[in-house]
Amino acid sequence: MRPAPAVLHPSSPAHSNPRPHWRDTFASLRVRNYRLYVISQVLTNTCGWMQRVAQDWLMLSLTGNVTWVGLTVTLQLAPMLVFGLFGGVVADRFDKRKLLMITQSLFALSALVLGTLTLTGAIEPWHILASAAFLGVATVVDNPARQAFVPEVAGHQHLRNAISINSTVFQLGALVGPALAALGIALVGQGWSFILNSMAGITAVALLVAMRASELSAAPAITRSRGQLREGLRYVGDKPVILWSVVMVGFVALTGINLATVLAAYADDVFDIGSAGYGLLNSCLAAGAVAGALASTRRRSLRLRTLVYSAGVLGLLQVLAGTIAWLPLFCLVLIGVGATSLLYLTGGNTLVQTAVAGTMRGRVMALYILVLFGAQAGSGTLIGWIAHEYGAHVAMIACGAGPLLGAVVVGAVLARKGRLTTRLILRDRPGRGVLYVVPRDAVPPAAVSLTPGLLSRGLRGRSRPTHPAERRRRQQRRAAPSRAAHPHPHTDRTWTRSGRPR
Repeated sequence: MRPAPAVLHPSSPAHSNPRPHWRDTFASLRVRNYRLYVISQVLTNTCGWMQRVAQDWLMLSLTGNVTWVGLTVTLQLAPMLVFGLFGGVVADRFDKRKLLMITQSLFALSALVLGTLTLTGAIEPWHILASAAFLGVATVVDNPARQAFVPEVAGHQHLRNAISINSTVFQLGALVGPALAALGIALVGQGWSFILNSMAGITAVALLVAMRASELSAAPAITRSRGQLREGLRYVGDKPVILWSVVMVGFVALTGINLATVLAAYADDVFDIGSAGYGLLNSCLAAGAVAGALASTRRRSLRLRTLVYSAGVLGLLQVLAGTIAWLPLFCLVLIGVGATSLLYLTGGNTLVQTAVAGTMRGRVMALYILVLFGAQAGSGTLIGWIAHEYGAHVAMIACGAGPLLGAVVVGAVLARKGRLTTRLILRDRPGRGVLYVVPRDAVPPAAVSLTPGLLSRGLRGRSRPTHPAERRRRQQRRAAPSRAAHPHPHTDRTWTRSGRPR
């Protein structure tokens, strides 16, 4: 499939979509079912982050060995990496709302058992490991079902806005949840964080039950048959927009998203600001992410090309951050990194969700999540080793390598397949910039000089008029489209200033 030709003129569809009004920033929340869904996401995301922090701290308190903490994280992620694609098949076969009721009930049950054992003093390390593995298995189905449920509950009309709000909710949970967990651990211990997460899961199930099934845009469930996993992979291969979005998110997630290790090295080795400073750096990143998620709700258009540009900007910002040794400026750039990363992640998710068929959404989103999480799982060890061996500055620059490499590779492939090239236009620019991506056929070989006006002549496909009367006629055609649509058949006449032939 050949990519759509480049859009150059500001009146083209990509530029003519009106920017959403500020009152439409949260337009999807007008849908009752989606409001209930967002409330459930706020509760489960925030309390889920609380449980993760309390779980890791509890394991460290019981064993005194950080290796056990790493094993806990591995057991929670491993099922998704091994069986994640099969979870997508399950999400396509069954009702997604019922699947989410089941998975949230399992999360609530696990948290309740862990909280009870902690509060009664009967907790053992193997209890935490078993709970982490159990949660990992439930997440195999929960993640693709949760992603695929958004279009059903919000409707395709508000899909982009709903995905942006979901990203905002997730980042707020990641920002608020650990802070609440730290406060709760200091005041009442780890046990109540588990109990609170259990109550959040029960509330989420109640909100899912309260939704009006008649108002859901549910995709038809597929019947069980052989080869459905291979069918999903073939579908991705046949859809360039989805395929290259998945490839891009792998490049970006490999080094560009997981910055926890690098920020810890900056707080300890570069700025010497301790744990409080580490929290400040994470807060800057999260604040930028929330701003990026909100900004994504006001996007007028989205293309695969936008993802390439976003990945390139993200990589450049991270490389820039790696050269900075002044804390205020580093925090400012870090906000930009957070905003750009969320704009990219939200854009990739939206592009895939809007391009996939409803009967394939579960399997496609399972693959997308698998690549995203799998690349992040590998990036922690890789970036941590670079930070230990070569320092925080080199590690931050290495974080920008993945997004930059992805932008270059995918951008080059798309340009080759679509026969696209870049052109510098200094006069008669079709838009606001000076550098444009255009089809190769749109510019003849003669238009390769950077002489002002020569490239624009090549784009128009004809020479620039030199006679004053001809230039006036061109200007009048632009000012009066109705007359330009029916030009006079005689081209050898001169024209007056009023536009009438002599």
